[in-house]
This record gives sequence, C-alpha cells and structure tokens, in this order.
Amino acid sequence: MSSTSFDTPGITRGQLLQRGLAAGLAVGAASAFADSAAGAAQPAKATRLRDWSANPAGIHPFRVKIPNDQLATLRRQIAATRYPSMELVADRSQGVQLAATQALARFWVTRYDWRACEARLNALPQFRTEIDGVDIHFIHVRSRQRGALPLIMTHGWPGSIIEMLEAVDPLTNPTAYGARADDAFDLVLPSIPGYGFSGEPRELGWNPGRVARAWAELMRRLGYTRYVAQGGDVGAIVTDAMGRQAPAGLIGIHTNLLVTALGGAAEPVNTDEERAAAAALKAFADTGRGYFVEQATRPQTIGYALLDSPIALAAWMLDHDTDSYTKISRTFLGEPPAGHLTREHILDNITLYWLTGTGASAARSYWENAQPTGQVPAPVKIPVGFSAFPGELFQAPRTWAEQGYPTLTYYNKPARGGHFAAWEEPELFASEVRAAFRALR
Repeated sequence: MSSTSFDTPGITRGQLLQRGLAAGLAVGAASAFADSAAGAAQPAKATRLRDWSANPAGIHPFRVKIPNDQLATLRRQIAATRYPSMELVADRSQGVQLAATQALARFWVTRYDWRACEARLNALPQFRTEIDGVDIHFIHVRSRQRGALPLIMTHGWPGSIIEMLEAVDPLTNPTAYGARADDAFDLVLPSIPGYGFSGEPRELGWNPGRVARAWAELMRRLGYTRYVAQGGDVGAIVTDAMGRQAPAGLIGIHTNLLVTALGGAAEPVNTDEERAAAAALKAFADTGRGYFVEQATRPQTIGYALLDSPIALAAWMLDHDTDSYTKISRTFLGEPPAGHLTREHILDNITLYWLTGTGASAARSYWENAQPTGQVPAPVKIPVGFSAFPGELFQAPRTWAEQGYPTLTYYNKPARGGHFAAWEEPELFASEVRAAFRALR
C-alpha cells in the first residue's frame, strides 16, 4: 500500500502465448486450473490458513479517509502531464487516443469529486481481516430479506470493488427492482490481494488458487456454511478455482467470462455462433493483448509508470478491450454514457488505484497467474451458471460453456452489457445472477 491514510477502527505461459489466446486472462486461467487440482501441492510458504476459532474478533471495521493533500497532489500531477503527439491513425490501433486522454484529464482536474466516491464506500459496511498473511478488505452487505443466499463476488482487472457497487442494491434488495423477496443475497465483495484497500502480498504465490482458498476462509469466518460465488475477468478465474477446489459450503458458481475457453482447449467451430466467438478471440489475441503480455512477463517495468503518472495509469487501464474502450472514450468526449459507465464512475476506479498505489501490485498478479504449477486441474462438480454478455471479449456459445463445464445448469445471452457487466448494466446483471442460482435456494 502507499502512504495514503485510511481510517481503520480496529497449460503453461509459453503454450498460451504461442497459441495467441491471451485474452488478458488466458495464462491466469491455466494457472488457476492447475492450482485447483485435487491433491495439488500447496506453495511452501505461508499457505496454512490461520485457525480463526482462536481469534474470532479479527474482523475489523474499515473506513476510507484520504488526506486532502494527496488529492491536491493528484491534481497537480495530472496538470503537469507531458503528453505524446497525436496518434497517426483514426482508430485505437496505436493505443489510447490523445483526445480521449486529454478530455479525461480535464474532467479529472476540474470536475471530478473523489469525496463522493469515498462517501459511497463509507455508506456500506466495510471490513478488513488478515488471511494467510495479507489484510483483506471487503464489503459485507446483509439483505433485509430472511433466508438470503450468501454470495461472494470477485472483481477483475482493470476493475476493483468499484465495478460491483451498482449491483449491491439490486442483489440485496430485489423487491425494489421487481424481483422476488426470495431472490435476495447476502453480499460479500472482497478486494483481491494487491488491489484497492487489501494489502499487497510480500511473498510469491498469490495466484488465483490461493485467492480462492482465502475466499473460502473468509466465508467461513463470516459464518456462512452454504453459499455461492460469482466473478468476471480475473474474478472468473478465482471463481472457477473455487469451483474446482469445492470448499465446504460452496454449492454453485456463476461467471460471465468463459475462462475454460482461454486455457487452450479446442473449442468447436461448427456453427456461425461458434465461428464468431473464435474470430473474436483471435482478433483480441492479434491486436488487443499488449497489456496482458507486459503484466504477465514484466509487471515491475510498467509499474514505475503506473505509480508515477496518473495519466499513464488511466490510459493503461482504459486500453483493455475494444467494447469498453469505445464506450468509455466516447463518454469523455461528450457522448451519453453506456449504462452506468459514467465519467465519474470510471474515475472512481482509476482514482482508487492511484490513491492506494496498487497499479504495480495489481499488474504483478498477472505474473503470478502466469506461473505454471504442473498440476492437472480437478473438474468442477457443482452447478455452474454462465451469462454471455454481447460486448464481452468473445460471446461464448452454449456449446463452449457446456464443454468447459459439464455441470452447466444455467446459460443465457443477455441483450446488453460488456466486459464490465455488473458495472455497466447492474440490474440486468443482477437478474442473471438471480436466475443462475434460483434453483439452488
């Protein structure tokens, strides 16, 4: 973590790179699959989760309180940015475009209010607890509805808990959105180690499988003996790993990125739908995986820029996938936002990375995900739900989802939404999560 003050009361990397399936997550998916193998060897250092019964009071309330001088410094650094010359193409093929970047910077300095985001976070129950040597920050919102199903949801990169906030009320208060009372969830939103207000790992080995084990321990500490898990992007890898580890109490998982298709498996290409998905994967591998290669191989190098320049951080985070980049850049250039991908919400997320100083540690998680474990993945035996949003890196067909998860019990193709589905279309996303887990209540 940075010096920011917080108010706290109390298949291998080479194979996947060669195949060009680096859809930002492929190596991490393969690593997670292997790490989740039945009987897989555990990392040698600090892998035993602490016996919580010996210290039941170790979950501490948490509030965010950023000093004013850090916000002033941020604005000065943005204003002092030295920009490159304009790109020589009319599209994003050379990277994040200058006009969009400068528009973002102007809004960030002149109109953006971090305190509004801080108030939104502090209006929710936040906590920290040490698991496996790292302080884990999480939001824990209990529904008012009796019998609510506990749900742990995991964010991705370049996201954070910010991308989940819009979905909190639809998931915990379903009757306000036209759903049934018995569709309610008790919601747990942890920050992955090295992201946001969670601590930064000080040792090697924090791959998706280790995060998955930490999440199972977190749910145990919270007293949940029967729960479900959900994730997108990196969160989908962690959720997949939880499904393969099958910790006590986990009864089902749902994802909105098909990580099994990123792990090197030969997917069928017999139908137009399957061929379209394969073409989208290839296009991303050919032209959109620059950030992934850097973070999976040299995260420390890019980390210097991410912690030194707010605009370098913002541009790096925007340059993820064509759909979300197009929506976000157009919004900063004056067009209406796509759903809840507003200028304020985008800058909430970027500012969180800046103020916590986690650009490098979050990038380093990709390197961790890329390290091979040499283990054969265990199958997922619990029920699986999958939602194929149209703006995702690729819209996975049902046949691919069934091949990746033989225990698939729910599949749907929503009408709207992209890579940041919970953020962009929170009500639609919530309806997908409700439908996926309804049969498990």
